[in-house]
Amino acid sequence: MKTLNNSIRIIGGDLRSRKIDFPTIAGLRPTSDRVRETLFNWIQMDLAGNNCLDLFAGSGALGIESLSRGASYVTFIESNQTAANSIQENLKRLDLSEGHVVCNDALAWINSQDLPTKKYDVVFLDPPFSSTILAATCQHLDSRSLLNQACKIYIETGIDPNSLNFPQGWRRLKLKKAGQVFSSLFLKD
Repeated sequence: MKTLNNSIRIIGGDLRSRKIDFPTIAGLRPTSDRVRETLFNWIQMDLAGNNCLDLFAGSGALGIESLSRGASYVTFIESNQTAANSIQENLKRLDLSEGHVVCNDALAWINSQDLPTKKYDVVFLDPPFSSTILAATCQHLDSRSLLNQACKIYIETGIDPNSLNFPQGWRRLKLKKAGQVFSSLFLKD
């Protein structure tokens, strides 16, 4: 499959207005500028010096935007090798050594034995809209002790999140719908 490069811009922080390139891959849809602006308004105070996890990283836009805005470290999990390579190239081009890319399925990575010892303060969950894996991913993520207390979890989905079962102890702080996209922010109590 031939890939064509597309790009989106970083909307805030030290790298504001710089471009992130990403390949054309079925199901890969970077979070729009408008939705990212809302998200980062919600979590701006939670980024500086914190560790982030970008599951289903796709273009890497959410994790790279976090690094631009002061996150100390981001782990990018992406199952598509071409997309993972693109994230790695963007990190190198933007001189972001605080990003670590893992090419693996999100659930396989969560359930692996060689997880990082660090816990995460902010998590981005933006699986393909055609996938039914979101609820299971949340349950597995919560059960593996990867999240710090008061972790913020951002979820982007094409279905109403009120129809999903989230882990006990996850309290929804925000919910917004823009077109067909539902954005939710949860707090792990």
